[in-house]
Amino acid sequence: MDKTQVEAGQINFITASFLEHVKHKSASGHTHVNYEVDMRQFAGYLEGQGIENLESIDTPVLRAYLRNMAGWGFSKTTIARKLSALRSFFSYLKDSGAISFNPARSLKGPAIPRSIPRALSTEAVTVLFKIGESSEEPTRDTVVLEVLYGCGLRISELTGLKWDDVDLEERWITVLGKGAKERRVPFGAYAQKALRALNLKYSEAHPAGGGFVLAGKNGKSLTVRTVHRIVTKLAERGGLDGVTPHVLRHSCATHLLERGASLKFIQEFLGHENMATTQIYLTVSASWMKESYMACHPRATGAQFDESE
Repeated sequence: MDKTQVEAGQINFITASFLEHVKHKSASGHTHVNYEVDMRQFAGYLEGQGIENLESIDTPVLRAYLRNMAGWGFSKTTIARKLSALRSFFSYLKDSGAISFNPARSLKGPAIPRSIPRALSTEAVTVLFKIGESSEEPTRDTVVLEVLYGCGLRISELTGLKWDDVDLEERWITVLGKGAKERRVPFGAYAQKALRALNLKYSEAHPAGGGFVLAGKNGKSLTVRTVHRIVTKLAERGGLDGVTPHVLRHSCATHLLERGASLKFIQEFLGHENMATTQIYLTVSASWMKESYMACHPRATGAQFDESE
């Protein structure tokens, strides 16, 4: 990094350098897009404040920026995301020697209430799969649904999946998750059948083998946006509103828990770093827990209690 350019006040230059760093480091294109939006907004704020060089950005300046975002009407979740981008930005600058002090290190974001993830019913999942089987590209779309719901993958993990990561015989997928951490995820017979059909189709188009599981005509992976659109369009055709790839991941975890899987297994299966993230599915399954209690406990319904006595 050319420090003379930094000292000359070219914040746009250093921002572009940071975004290029994120692009090469992150496994998710979605992360890069968010950071680009956040950093452009931050650069615009600095310009409006007359701040032209990095050394003029201290912790009070960043706190003022956060307060302004709240005043502009951004939600706590959005502000927390933008703060995460700033932390990464200034950590990058500190590590590269562009600044001597990280002003974002002590910043605290807004407290975010943990939302309860939505989960589809098993009946809704069945409808979705039937729609996928009758789509314009049933082989591809069935794999999308099977891997998102059957394996609980994040959308970025699916788009980055290559055939070399898939063991069709032993039914294992090697997933590159958040923070470039690898984990192995098993998959079932339905996913195996779908993946084999797509692999045959892919091999015919690309005799050399390898490549992305969800590859376009140019051999490159389908984008996150494209896969998101595939899922939402299929759901809409089935009369299901608000269904996204992440809803399928939540549904996978919830249905596993409802059928007796341990929280520890689900944590490892989904690639959660902290158990606290996994424990939210206990809340999602509260209705199932009540139904199970009412159906199984001998003193739950009062069926053996004679009110005339």
